[in-house]
Amino acid sequence: MDSPWRSNGDWLRAALHTHSTSSDGELVPRAVARHYGRAGYDVVALTDHWHRSTAPSTPELLVLPGVELNCALPDERDGHVLGIGIDRDPTELEGERRDLAATGEWIVAAGGVAYLAHPYWTGARPGGIELPESVTGIEVFNAGCELEVGRGLSSVHWDELLEAGALCPALVTDDSHHPGFDSDHAWTWIRAERTAPSVLDALRRGRFYGSSGPVIHDVESGEGEVVVRCTPARSVTLLCGRTSGTAVNAGRLGYRYGAEVLETTADDWIVAARLDLPGTAPFARIEVVDPKGRRAWTNPVWPA
Repeated sequence: MDSPWRSNGDWLRAALHTHSTSSDGELVPRAVARHYGRAGYDVVALTDHWHRSTAPSTPELLVLPGVELNCALPDERDGHVLGIGIDRDPTELEGERRDLAATGEWIVAAGGVAYLAHPYWTGARPGGIELPESVTGIEVFNAGCELEVGRGLSSVHWDELLEAGALCPALVTDDSHHPGFDSDHAWTWIRAERTAPSVLDALRRGRFYGSSGPVIHDVESGEGEVVVRCTPARSVTLLCGRTSGTAVNAGRLGYRYGAEVLETTADDWIVAARLDLPGTAPFARIEVVDPKGRRAWTNPVWPA
C-alpha cells in the first residue's frame, strides 16, 4: 500500500458515495455533481443503486461513473458494494445478487474499483467477512448511516480484516441522498492527478486517507515509530491490533501511552506527535480526533 504523503500528485477532496434520481436520491446526476463542486470538492462518484449514472466533468470537478450493487454476505446478510469508475451499465446482471467475490469481479471487469459499503449498517458480523481479491477495501465511516441510525462507523470490521492479514484500505463517505442535509459530512483525500485513471489507481493502491474534519499534513513512519502532523487535535492514536497501540491526548494532564507530543498550539491542542510502533504489530493505522470530536483515518502504515 502506497503512502499518499510520499506520492506525487495533488490532494483531491472526493465524495465517493452519492445518489441521484437515477435510484433513490433527491437531485438529478448533474445537480449532485454541481452541489459537490460548489462545496469545493475535486472528485465526485455517482453510485446509484443498480444504475450507472453519469454527468459531465469540468476543469475543477472530475465526475466518475459508478454503481452500488447488492451482494450476498455470510449469514444470509444483504451486502452493498460500490463500483467506482465502471465503464458499462449493470443491466446485464438483471438484478442478480451474487456473492461478494463475484460482485467484485464484475466491477473489476467493468473497469472499476470495488469497495464493500457500510458493513456495520448492513449487519455483517466483525470477523465474519473475508475480503476477496476482487474487492479492494471497505468503508470505515459512512455519514449517512451514522446520521440515520448511528451505524456508520465500521472500524471494528476493518480492524478484524487487518488483524487477519487483509491489509486493505478504507474509504470515508457521505452516502448522500439529500444534498444539503446528508452531504459534506465525510470525505476522502486522494493523492492523484485530476484524471480518472490516476484517481482509480490511487483508490486501488490506498493513496488516500479519510476524514470528517481533521487534516493530516504528514505521516512519517520509521523503524519503531510514527510521526504524525495534523490540524489541531485532542488525540492522536496508533491502532496496532487487538492487544497493542499507542496514543497521545491533549492538555497539560492529557494521557500519553507509548507516545509523546512534539508540538501544540497556544491553547494546547496537538499538531505533532511521535508514537511508538511495536515491531510485532500485525497492522498499524492512525486515527486523529479534533476538538469537535470529528475524526480522520489513515490506511495501514508501515516503517519506511
